[in-house]
Amino acid sequence: MTETAHVRSYRPGDREALADICVRTADNGGDSRHLYPDPGLMPALFAEPYAHLEPELTFVLDDGSGRAVGYVLGTADTPRFVDAFRRVWIPRVSGRFPEPEGEPGTLTEAMTALIYRPERMILPELAAYPAHLHIDLLPPWQRKGYGRELMGVFLDALHARGIPAVHLSMLTANTPARAFYDRLGFGVIDVPDPGPLTYLGRSTGGVGPTRWAGSEGRARARAEAAHTEG
Repeated sequence: MTETAHVRSYRPGDREALADICVRTADNGGDSRHLYPDPGLMPALFAEPYAHLEPELTFVLDDGSGRAVGYVLGTADTPRFVDAFRRVWIPRVSGRFPEPEGEPGTLTEAMTALIYRPERMILPELAAYPAHLHIDLLPPWQRKGYGRELMGVFLDALHARGIPAVHLSMLTANTPARAFYDRLGFGVIDVPDPGPLTYLGRSTGGVGPTRWAGSEGRARARAEAAHTEG
């Protein structure tokens, strides 16, 4: 009997799929492989550090065969994550992505420089939204309700930890993503000089019923409010 797609906890064996999803959605929601000579750059910034530092807050959409085709990941405490990013993550990736010297002259250099500036994630306007997240789905799995399921599980996990609110940043030009977040109740957070980004936030209250398939005991403890199925 073929299993249906479901949301579950991240496993170490998902790492390659996680990176692939990130790469294929990192260009304003589209495939970024043509932009960066090393396809590992975007995952090293926006996916892998979360799975490494806070795997308990990393969830994937399993296509039913064990393959991850989407994810939501993040942190419950942005300042704490920034500290761990600098202490733990940068030393892990600095050999592969050395810090550019001087002002970045290419897109790759500009994105690589972000690795060495994790404090950019801490803004006073975001203090009331201590958690933050990233969510991505491969195109064939978008607009089918799976993004809402992923978000519901993540918000429930934060809510179970007593985290009141969460934020995210997105490219303002990505209007389909903005429509998705609007439907989930995210609102604009005013940040001075946000550049090409828009900051959005909301409480960690649920987004409606989810089909949470994390049957592991620790997953249930993490997301006590999440609905489960065997």
